Amino acid sequence: MIATIGLVIGIVAGLVLQPSVPLPLQPYLPIAVVAALDAVFGGLRALIDGIFDDRVFVVSFIGNVLVAAVMVYLGDQLGVGAQLSTGVVVVLGIRIFSNMAAIRRRLFKA
Repeated sequence: MIATIGLVIGIVAGLVLQPSVPLPLQPYLPIAVVAALDAVFGGLRALIDGIFDDRVFVVSFIGNVLVAAVMVYLGDQLGVGAQLSTGVVVVLGIRIFSNMAAIRRRLFKA
């Protein structure tokens, strides 16, 4: 329940305050969002499978976002930022879709 309240407060605060992302950080935001979504769907899958652990979820969430951001940063420093960003999105996208497939199979027996 606390997480739901926090989510609602965060959404309302975002809509009211309309924060902007500084220009140097803009390349990292989409990657961070995709990495966070990967952790959320992994956590949802673990919850449905009955093996959810809140500590593992938090570490996974923060770890995914940090690793993805570091990879994009290193790609920018090496001059291959766009290609590495695409690779990160593809890998995390595959993980998100595989988690969704597992959730669908578990919920709908299909």
